[in-house]
Amino acid sequence: MNEPTSPGHNPIELHRALDRLWAGKPGWGRLAAVNHNVVGVRFMLTALVFFAIGGILAMLIRTQLASANSVFMDAETYGQVFTMHGTIMMFLFAIPFFEGMAIYLLPKLLGTRDLAFPRLGAYGYWCYLFGGMILIGALIGGVAPSGGWFMYTPLSSSVYSPGINSDVWLLGITFVEISALSAAVEIIVTIVKIRAAGMSLDRMPIFAWYMLVVATMMLVGFPPLILGSILLEVERAFDLPFFDPTRGGDPLLWQHLFWLFGHPEVYIIFLPAAGAISTILPVLSGTPLAGYRVIVAAIVSMAFLSFGLWVHHMYTVGIPHVALSFFSAASALVAVPTAIQIFAWLATMAHGRPRFSIPMLHIFGFFFVFVIGGLTGVMLAMVPFDWQAHDTHFVVAHLHYVLVGGFIFPMLAMAYYWLPHLTGKQPVQHLSNAAFWMIFIGFNVTFFFMHLTGLLGMPRRVFEYPTEFGWETLNFISSMGSFIMAMGFALVALDFILLFKFGRPFRRNPWKAGTLEWAMPTPPPSYNFASIPRVNKRADLLDPDTLGPYLASGRGYLGMPRNDRMEVLGVDPVTGEPDQVVMLPRQTYLPLWTAIATGAFFLVMLFKLYWAIPVALIAVIVCFWLWTRRDPLPVENDLVPIGHGLSVPVHLHASTPPSYLAMVLTLVADATLYISLLFGCLFLWVSAPNWPPAGFVVDVKLLALAVGGVIMSCVGGRLAARRNGAVTVGSALALLGHLISTGLFLAIALLVLPAPSGHAAIASVFVIFIYAALHGTIGAVFAAHALWTSLGNRKAILSIDLRIGRLWHDYTAAAGISAAAFYLALQSLIGEGGL
Repeated sequence: MNEPTSPGHNPIELHRALDRLWAGKPGWGRLAAVNHNVVGVRFMLTALVFFAIGGILAMLIRTQLASANSVFMDAETYGQVFTMHGTIMMFLFAIPFFEGMAIYLLPKLLGTRDLAFPRLGAYGYWCYLFGGMILIGALIGGVAPSGGWFMYTPLSSSVYSPGINSDVWLLGITFVEISALSAAVEIIVTIVKIRAAGMSLDRMPIFAWYMLVVATMMLVGFPPLILGSILLEVERAFDLPFFDPTRGGDPLLWQHLFWLFGHPEVYIIFLPAAGAISTILPVLSGTPLAGYRVIVAAIVSMAFLSFGLWVHHMYTVGIPHVALSFFSAASALVAVPTAIQIFAWLATMAHGRPRFSIPMLHIFGFFFVFVIGGLTGVMLAMVPFDWQAHDTHFVVAHLHYVLVGGFIFPMLAMAYYWLPHLTGKQPVQHLSNAAFWMIFIGFNVTFFFMHLTGLLGMPRRVFEYPTEFGWETLNFISSMGSFIMAMGFALVALDFILLFKFGRPFRRNPWKAGTLEWAMPTPPPSYNFASIPRVNKRADLLDPDTLGPYLASGRGYLGMPRNDRMEVLGVDPVTGEPDQVVMLPRQTYLPLWTAIATGAFFLVMLFKLYWAIPVALIAVIVCFWLWTRRDPLPVENDLVPIGHGLSVPVHLHASTPPSYLAMVLTLVADATLYISLLFGCLFLWVSAPNWPPAGFVVDVKLLALAVGGVIMSCVGGRLAARRNGAVTVGSALALLGHLISTGLFLAIALLVLPAPSGHAAIASVFVIFIYAALHGTIGAVFAAHALWTSLGNRKAILSIDLRIGRLWHDYTAAAGISAAAFYLALQSLIGEGGL
């Protein structure tokens, strides 16, 4: 170990000072909390509430299907219950729960005090809560969606689903996905930049690798669903015919966009659970994880493969045979990286002496269930079998074996393993064994027999069935199994209540683990570590029992508070060597108010108060603008000491601060959405009926002026980023360019183009031009902020603000140029004489 940073300082005073800085406020002040401990626990508790609601809906479904010709629910009620069960479990439980788990655990595993953007995490939570409340409120009010959690068109169009039922799903899910993208950016930046000193990439805990891959998949996988939801909502609200085959649209476009998200989501849900197993299993086996680097390679390859499998769900829609063979092979190939992880886990257990504790029991339950789900998945990857089993209960059984088995059992293992860390108490475990066996037996009884009903031809999404098909006995057995499983979950809930009330206290590290989360007091303080450690070997092979007292005494990095600032250590992404001190924001209500403003925008859309959309958008922009106000505490321009003889710059003056990386990642997600939009429009040209449309022409001179505007904004942004006295001129030039391009793209879309409701080609050009105009508007806000600051005090504007603005100006220029190029390309593709 290194020598103390400040010999002779009082560790008790250190902890008191850190607690004053990092602890939350009492009473209503809790709404201002941004600390990752609070936000992570809120995510997990809220997700568990939604899980209970989704479970109750599942019991209603199984009650309806327990007997033939049941009158328990009518078709409309069953449709709403069925849709909301899938929606809650996929969007409001599984993904948000692991987001909360990652938000709570990652800083501890990485040896730091908080996430890179605490306010962004709090904003994501409020968006998740409010979006979920919209969906649950619709269910209670009897206006929940009823078209299935996948919302296939044309059944979800306004023709077949009038009213706001489908709008609730489209807008509510989009609201929730803002939370997911926020979490993805925050998780990636935290793992890449906010780690313990010396924690290079090959020393990171394996869970961090899993979450890095998962967050990257979320960043790229969620925008297609957001785009599909936007396109379907504008079709329902403004009659733009993207999915209407009579006007150049195609319902298959929705399936492509949905499953571009939907199949990677299976792995997005599975991989965090697998990461937890890779963390827990070596501890319970008493030996290091076998094949660390091989597992990292496997999960990266799984991420790549998962994005090439979306047609796995569309074998029966008329895909060409060559494409079917490609996607079938890819679907079978993805089993290889999955098998690598399973064999690595088996090798870990073989090299150690597994402790048959409750977490290990749930891991064994996962092995059994997930392997069966994987085998049926390989069966469904084969096109001839899929044609027979498609849209039957066999697919329902496979889905639950993979997702429920692949997530619920690891989730319970995580709970029993890490709840002592959260509570400071060990489980009583009087009910733990009985609860596991009830869940395990109930689960297999419920879903194994669904394989049989599926093979007998029972379609999914039916609310009643005749007696003569021989499905009733198997359905009754499945329903009985579901109630056994529900009682098992009730016992788990009771077991956790007993843990909180009667659990046995312990001093430190009850599992004898080698990861950093056990090198802190339990329950953890708001600041996690009194000082930041240096990691000299892989971060799951440490000695928390020795490291904990050392860090608590303030002998690591940042062992003394400075200027009442909340500080964490920023490191080089590859080597893990410290390169900056990152100052984090204090407790604030801004995330809550910004989420309320964002929710107001979605409610305005839901209730079709379109006149209020500009007001809601301005409110959102103003709220985010207020985020740019910085703490008035002094910021050093020179290097600041961090301990052990090292000095680094404050992040505001560093070359690669977290905010710069966050903007890069935001633009990656934005570009994914834009590429999906271009793909969708070209897909319509290639595959949709009723093409080409009647002719219309856009004046190329107007497009050239709009392109000139975005180029001007790009040049201005780059000029301002150089500083050297050009900040004001460059910012003014960028602002003028954005105003010109935005005005022209809007004028062309709203005044020059024919009514976009006439044909999907016109609607495609319309939406792409609106996209360019929207980005120009945001670019104008960036430029106006830089101009305002430079006019007030040129020295006050920071290089990082200008560099972030330059990124947006460059991207907006690329989007504007490609928007004009798309129109010209579409014109030339359809033929001479224009559209």
